[in-house]
Amino acid sequence: MVLRYRITKRANNIGNKEHNYILQAVNTGTIDLDLLSDYISSECTLTSVDVKAVLIALGKKLDYFLKDGKIVDLGDVGKFKMGFKGTAAEKPELLNVKKNIQKFHINYQPSIKLKRQLKGHIDVYKEKKN
Repeated sequence: MVLRYRITKRANNIGNKEHNYILQAVNTGTIDLDLLSDYISSECTLTSVDVKAVLIALGKKLDYFLKDGKIVDLGDVGKFKMGFKGTAAEKPELLNVKKNIQKFHINYQPSIKLKRQLKGHIDVYKEKKN
């Protein structure tokens, strides 16, 4: 497996306003639930339908436990937890859930195994222009 990249021109909004160039990772498509289920089922004794049912249930349970304030630890996948962006107030009594919480989000923390893989070498190649 090799990660594709491209060179992208970016505006520099700080300082001299000259353009800079960066290396940008390029995705090569999306793996949907059906295809993921097929891949997983080919490596175990479960059928694709069984795997898909488990993944759908996992999504529902993630939602349930995250809303309950739990950290969901999926082993080698990593951990998920709920967070939110809010605004500050001058005094604690001025804080209000509806007024001060702007939006909710999911925080993801990769597993130690996955972090170690990211620190190692990952093969990359430059995208070919069409």
